[in-house]
Amino acid sequence: MLFSRIISILLITGIFFAFTIFDIIQKSDKAILNIITPTVLEVDLNGNKIYDTGETICIPDVETFTADLSKNQTDLSKKLGLINEDALKLGYLADSFADNVLSGKRVKLKFTAEHSQDCRFADIFTENGSYRDKLINSGLGFYDGKPLNSEKYRKQLEKAKQYKLVILNHRSNKYHNLDCKYGLIAHDAVIIPSKQIPDDATPCRFCHIEQTKKHNTKSNADTISQTYPLVISNGSIKMYLSDLTVKLKPDNKCSSLACKEILKQINNTQNSIDIALYGWDDIPDITNAIKNAKSRGVKIRLVYDSSDNQYYSEMQSIISLADEKATDTPKILMHNKFMIFDNFRIITGSMNFARTGFSGFNSDCIIFINSAKLAEMYEEEFMQMLSGKFHNEKSNIPHKTIIIGQTKITPLFSPKDKIITNNIIPLVNNAKKYIYIPAFLITHDELASSLINAKKRGVDVKLIIDATNTYSSRSKVKLLRTAGLPLKIENYAGKIHSKSIIIDDRYVIAGSMNFSKSGENKNDENVLVIEDTKLAIHYRGFFEYLWKKIPDKYLKQGVRAEGKFSIGSCTDGIDNNFDGKIDRYDAGCKN
Repeated sequence: MLFSRIISILLITGIFFAFTIFDIIQKSDKAILNIITPTVLEVDLNGNKIYDTGETICIPDVETFTADLSKNQTDLSKKLGLINEDALKLGYLADSFADNVLSGKRVKLKFTAEHSQDCRFADIFTENGSYRDKLINSGLGFYDGKPLNSEKYRKQLEKAKQYKLVILNHRSNKYHNLDCKYGLIAHDAVIIPSKQIPDDATPCRFCHIEQTKKHNTKSNADTISQTYPLVISNGSIKMYLSDLTVKLKPDNKCSSLACKEILKQINNTQNSIDIALYGWDDIPDITNAIKNAKSRGVKIRLVYDSSDNQYYSEMQSIISLADEKATDTPKILMHNKFMIFDNFRIITGSMNFARTGFSGFNSDCIIFINSAKLAEMYEEEFMQMLSGKFHNEKSNIPHKTIIIGQTKITPLFSPKDKIITNNIIPLVNNAKKYIYIPAFLITHDELASSLINAKKRGVDVKLIIDATNTYSSRSKVKLLRTAGLPLKIENYAGKIHSKSIIIDDRYVIAGSMNFSKSGENKNDENVLVIEDTKLAIHYRGFFEYLWKKIPDKYLKQGVRAEGKFSIGSCTDGIDNNFDGKIDRYDAGCKN
């Protein structure tokens, strides 16, 4: 009898704790990962900051339109007596409404008993109340083909009809009317306001006949180039850029201008090639050039990262070619990406020696310099690592500014030089006109604070950040936006992989180091502070070119790195968000 009572008490206690834990889970804050449509969302239920199976949440008993061209909205349109153009305009309003209410927010969920194979149904609560109620009261919610707030719906429809929207096909760089059959079947297409049409986009010749005629009458001199010049030379210095808005799929060809420069240098090397790299892919042109160099007596020396990085599965191919090699310890990154040719010429920057870099798929900043003095400083750093000294085991060797023509260059190396604290922040603090930052990420507290202070004193501060790092726990995206800094999240398959800053048409800061504490204080990294007006103006122009191509809505919201709004990411064969799933197997590309 006593035993049965104990069992009953334990069972009741267990049930109580189970319900308590479930209640805590339901009531605790969750992060919105992705807004698929205004009623279908991805929510980080388990707190690991990536989407997992079972984390798709649907809002119960309400429908909306969406501007997602892949969604079939014919039934709802017919019930409401709407033409397709008006339905898409309402969808644009509904998407914008959802973005404004939910994007980047932490929310609470109240689950219903209803669920399906693809969805768990729940209402979502922000600090201002029920999202479902807001959607209904906005006039953008429907049920059984009828508006849930008829008066507000009429106002929204009237507002929507005033919008001037187009379909922009990123693959062809053409824009279409909302009823154009060629626009509606386009892949990698988004709906944008006509005022946001990129300067280099061309009208569809079937649905913009008059504009096409005008466009075709322009002389070659009047026609805007669809790309920005990706190389600039200033004597012994060349700066190479790569454009993620044009190259929508990587390949194993040596396609980029930077790769062709590396290939040229390998072929011209007589004595030694010293390589420091984080990742490597076997690009036939590069690999064969290294093999040919070895056959003519060139010594290949290599330092490389030893972390278990499955993203670069072909590292062994370059390791096997090295005559001398060394690697670091797995816990901290050897994150350099540079080559030294014959102790005289250097190429360095943000580009990994992989197909995403060599093909120009990612947006990188790469610097080539012909200078024995600079090469000597890089050799000192390289030889320390080759001898087995990495990270904080390295000696702090002073590196002086060198002058090449009209250009001043200061080489800096992590972690000994404390680059952000000692070099970058002082330049930010002294900026007078503008600070433009195209970067993979920014998580450094003091750097973020210095940018906010620069904005307060009237400096034009703008940032473009990669989609992968928008909502990481250390990201400063929300902080910077809240402080009023214009910050866009890129919406392309390739990454904004550069780690660079342009200041006042005077300075270019570029290298391998992300703007993070680990980049400054732990990893092996290298950065160049370049004082050169010509290079700075050119890079500023490229930043402005990218800024115009990224829609203004990404000033307020993020975009899934692999999903329908990230142009090319569902057809590029790349795991863009590092979740182990590619293209149609990724949740963002299924919906």
